[in-house]
Amino acid sequence: ETAIRKAVIQNGKKLRVSQGALVAVDSTGAVRALVGGVDYAKSQFDRAASAKRQPGSAFKPFVYLAALEAGYSPDSVVDDKPVRFGKWTPENYKDKYYGPVTLTTALSKSLNSVAAQLAMQVGPERVVQTAMRMGITSPLTDNASIALGTSEVTPLEMTAAYAAFANGGLQAPPRLIERVSKPDGTVIYDNRGAASARIINADIAAEMNRMMSVTVSAGTAKKAAFDWPSAGKTGTSQNSRDAWFIGYTAHMTAGVWFGNDDGDPMKDVTGGSLPATAWREFMVAAHKGLDPQPLIGTDRARPTTILDIIAGELGNDAGSGRPDTSGLNALPDAATTGATPPAAAPKQTTILDIILGG
Repeated sequence: ETAIRKAVIQNGKKLRVSQGALVAVDSTGAVRALVGGVDYAKSQFDRAASAKRQPGSAFKPFVYLAALEAGYSPDSVVDDKPVRFGKWTPENYKDKYYGPVTLTTALSKSLNSVAAQLAMQVGPERVVQTAMRMGITSPLTDNASIALGTSEVTPLEMTAAYAAFANGGLQAPPRLIERVSKPDGTVIYDNRGAASARIINADIAAEMNRMMSVTVSAGTAKKAAFDWPSAGKTGTSQNSRDAWFIGYTAHMTAGVWFGNDDGDPMKDVTGGSLPATAWREFMVAAHKGLDPQPLIGTDRARPTTILDIIAGELGNDAGSGRPDTSGLNALPDAATTGATPPAAAPKQTTILDIILGG
């Protein structure tokens, strides 16, 4: 609560922001902290669990996850340029475009054009299905603008959904109560240790962790960085009505939102400013005394020997864990968007091919 209140007290008048919320969950979805507003004495409304707001670009990880599951990779290249889908033209921040970029770069820079192209390539309905599988329960509209987080969600469901990235791909439904017992010790409810279903392939979850870690180390969320390896995504809705940062470490996932109850725009507040700063302050305190741990999948060593390279390159394709992409929704005209489905490169078939990169 201190981090949220401090941000509003110090910046409220200057930046025209009056409210905030914070949720933190562990790897299983158990809620470890929940702040529903700046001052409970003045307002008992729980903005963390009940306020539905547009997440903006904080929704993009679900788009990128759907793209990776459809056959893209973090190094796939998409042309970041002005595009148009019917009457809708997604615009990048400050109308700046970067040309051909990898998916990792596009996510770290929060490029709207690339996210929209990916959503249209895999299909908005697939993006919605992916978000729902991750734990989003609010109604989502399966149109092109879903890529930019135009459907309203709560901080609690967004934070719990991100926890599935942090834990390596397991479902993490949020829960406030773990155990209930009678005065005599008889347990009448126990939600501890319940098995979690795998909802993301482990390799793809690791790729998402690596991609989103760049957002913190070199992208829009640099103000969130602290001495633990972390990953996450910023989000800012139109006219700065909502500003989010949802991020995680191997220990905890936390989501922060700032805005105004009446929907009035804030003054130049983005997800990478107040939310990232408040998130960092909370996480530093929450991790005090703990030894930093790597994010799942980010500590994998690169191949260093010929045998490592051969084993990796001649491995069974079926072991990649990527779904069949034969049913992808193709864009009517790929040239319109600059996004083309990733072609499957032929496997190298000789040791020399592998060593020489042929």
